[in-house]
Amino acid sequence: AEPRSCPYFHRTVEKRDGSSLLIKQCTSGDVGCVVWDAAIVISKYLETDCFYRNGEHIFLNKSVVEIGSGTGIVGIMAATLGANVTVTDLEELQDLLTRNIEENKHLITGSIEAKVLKWGEKKASG
Repeated sequence: AEPRSCPYFHRTVEKRDGSSLLIKQCTSGDVGCVVWDAAIVISKYLETDCFYRNGEHIFLNKSVVEIGSGTGIVGIMAATLGANVTVTDLEELQDLLTRNIEENKHLITGSIEAKVLKWGEKKASG
C-alpha cells in the first residue's frame, strides 16, 4: 500500500440515470489504489431492475458496509442509490476514499463515511 497523496488519474463510470461517478485512482501503489473491472461490474449490477421494488431501490435507507473498499466505487454507487454506507480499508487508503466520496457527494442520496479497518487485527477486549 502506498497512497496518502499520490498522483491521480480518473475513471468515469456512467450511471443508469445519465450522471457519472468520477473515481480517482493512484498511478502507483497496491491493489486498493485502482478501480478493478469487477468493481465496475458490481456497481453497474446494483443499478439493474432486480434491485428495484415498486420503483424504489432495495438499498434505500438500508445500512451497507463495504470491506476492503479500495477506491470506494461500489460503496459510493450504493450511496447514490439511497444506502447509508460505511466504506472500510487500511489507514493508507483513507485519503483516496475520502477524496472519492467528496468528488461524488453531489450524487449521493443516502450517506457515506470512510473508516479504517485492518483485517486480522485483534481488538483488546474490556
